[in-house]
Amino acid sequence: MVRNVVYLVVIGWFYVVLMMAVAEASNTTGTVLGAIVTFFLYGLMPIALVVYLMRTPQCRKEIKAREAAEARERSPSAVLSKTEQTSDQPDAGGHAPGAAQVDGVAPVREEP
Repeated sequence: MVRNVVYLVVIGWFYVVLMMAVAEASNTTGTVLGAIVTFFLYGLMPIALVVYLMRTPQCRKEIKAREAAEARERSPSAVLSKTEQTSDQPDAGGHAPGAAQVDGVAPVREEP
């Protein structure tokens, strides 16, 4: 609600500056260059600054939320749950299946 009110103030200020520029251009002692300078210095630059400052806290919240979501995805419990979810799927790798090795050393056969 507060953000909408601030945007309304920005729109109102833009209208006031536009009317100032029109008055500057249409005055007998004014020029179009003066109107353009008035529009940029009193209008676009302050409006851009205010909108940037209003948007900064929201951007920080979005960045923190995105980082928290990525951290939840990288956590070991999330990896375990993903493994559990895909454990019923067949092996999609291109390698030949191998049997599980019980010992790391192959047994030696005795000669008779």
